[in-house]
Amino acid sequence: MSGGARLENANPLIFQRTGERLRTANDEDEDVADPIDDREIFDLIRSINDPEHPLSLEELNVVEQVRVRVDDQENTVGVGFTPTIPHCSMATLIGLSIKVKLLRSLPERFKIDVHITPGTHASEDAVNKQLADKERVAAALENSQLLEVVNQCLISNARTG
Repeated sequence: MSGGARLENANPLIFQRTGERLRTANDEDEDVADPIDDREIFDLIRSINDPEHPLSLEELNVVEQVRVRVDDQENTVGVGFTPTIPHCSMATLIGLSIKVKLLRSLPERFKIDVHITPGTHASEDAVNKQLADKERVAAALENSQLLEVVNQCLISNARTG
């Protein structure tokens, strides 16, 4: 997806995808309270496409269920993500894609925190500051070219679910 430019991480490690979530009778019953949990959030973000590779964020181990925190009572969702290399120039775009997916998928009551896993990126503080700033995120999404790239990352295909 890089448009012919040199890839920063030309040969990334590819990880096994997690199996699909087993559905129970309670999942289908509209009368049973069903709080949002970490697996539900992971299922929303696992198939986001990497901006550089034809792989999902799950397949690159950028997102993992263990790095998702949900407090349905407090209306908070936190997602840590791990770029494939410490100087990944796509880290902000990846974080923005995760944030947009969650903003579009979750009820407005949720406060969403998307951040780089501590110690995994050279510019983690700067990227985290951008992702936490509502005005910066809104301004980024007003840029039609950037929004198009984010939307491409969010398009699911048959291979990644």
